[in-house]
Amino acid sequence: MADRLPAHMREFASYLDGLLARLDQGAGWCGVFWQRDPEGMQACLDGREVPPWDVVEALLEDLGGMYGRATATAERERARALHAAALDAHDARPGAREDLADRLDVMLREQRYAAERHAGLARLLSAPAPGTDTDSLRTDLAWARDDHRRATARCDELRARIDELDRTAAPSSPGRDTAPAPARIPARAVPPAPAPADTPAAPRRRRRGSARFAGLDADQGAAPATAPQAPAPLAPDAAVRRTPRGARFAGAAEPAEAAAGTVQAVDEAAAAEVAGAVGRLARLRTEGRSGEAHALLVELVGWPAGRLPPLADALHRAGLGADWATLLWESAALPAERLVAAADALAAAGRDTDAQRMLWQGVARPAEQIGAAVLRLDEEGRHREARALLDACVRARPPQDAARCAAAGPRHLVPLLLEAARGVSEERHWDLVHALRVAGHAP
Repeated sequence: MADRLPAHMREFASYLDGLLARLDQGAGWCGVFWQRDPEGMQACLDGREVPPWDVVEALLEDLGGMYGRATATAERERARALHAAALDAHDARPGAREDLADRLDVMLREQRYAAERHAGLARLLSAPAPGTDTDSLRTDLAWARDDHRRATARCDELRARIDELDRTAAPSSPGRDTAPAPARIPARAVPPAPAPADTPAAPRRRRRGSARFAGLDADQGAAPATAPQAPAPLAPDAAVRRTPRGARFAGAAEPAEAAAGTVQAVDEAAAAEVAGAVGRLARLRTEGRSGEAHALLVELVGWPAGRLPPLADALHRAGLGADWATLLWESAALPAERLVAAADALAAAGRDTDAQRMLWQGVARPAEQIGAAVLRLDEEGRHREARALLDACVRARPPQDAARCAAAGPRHLVPLLLEAARGVSEERHWDLVHALRVAGHAP
């Protein structure tokens, strides 16, 4: 079996075997992974699967704990290069795109579940009932935040890998004006996504069981986001892609046009409010009042779209970048119209990656809701915003999910969906044509 694997996958499996041999198999993250999913770990050691990058990074943390941080730092570059080469070899195999699309679908559900769980726990902590074990709630909240961070990073990487396959597979069609698929920055060249505040420290074990990495445990509810899965561990940490400003999020408009009517001038009073909010948040974090800090972030989500860019700048200057990441995924629950306005404001301010992340997280909502929102936007004459929402949906969701958007108004939505799919690739377009036919919406 091992002899039939691609060389780079065999090479990484050999490296992983050597790394594990240097660790205490029953302690640290290594012990947690073996306890949660021994079959998945064995699949990775056999070379049949490539573990998520965060699993490798956690094992390097164990290595640093045993042999010193300098040893782990020196090892990381080699591990990253071998891991990236193994992923490339995995994605070159027949059927890889369909496999990645299935994994993305699963991880989008995991992302939504983690967001819902985090919001529920934050509400409980913001006004705990008498006798509530707040320490336990804070631990669960930290795990939920970590689940969401990891799921978001893996969704980004899966999309990047799918986009790369689409880009290399798409035939050049002279005379056809097709928007190119965004290029992927290789995973080995990208730093991991910043960890949100209150991320739990390794190697604490969750009390809610040993659910598999990529799915939800029927009894315990949540899937551990750090354990490898067999037979399908997911992608490494997020590949951050720089995308065209304006057109990427809003059809064909340039940044200044895209922001027209959505970005409000930040006057002195608004600047003072931004500074005051960041100051309050910093104090709450310093005092360990995580529940109140999260409640404040939820409040900030409701601010006008034009205040988001200066708020992002102020949070990062204050060392609260992790809170900005949390605010981004809270914003993804906004009504679709406000979601697009917020993404426009971020893109116009040069925060393309944040805008993309917000849109892609926002279209994780039920497809029927996206279709209904597109119809409302079109009826109001906001065609650019409608195209931006559909573009994000077609890029982020599997074709069968995107096709369900048409249920809200097939006559109007089917042509718009196909137009968005053509902007990705010919393969995506024909995949969507097939999905629409299966759903009963023949183009």
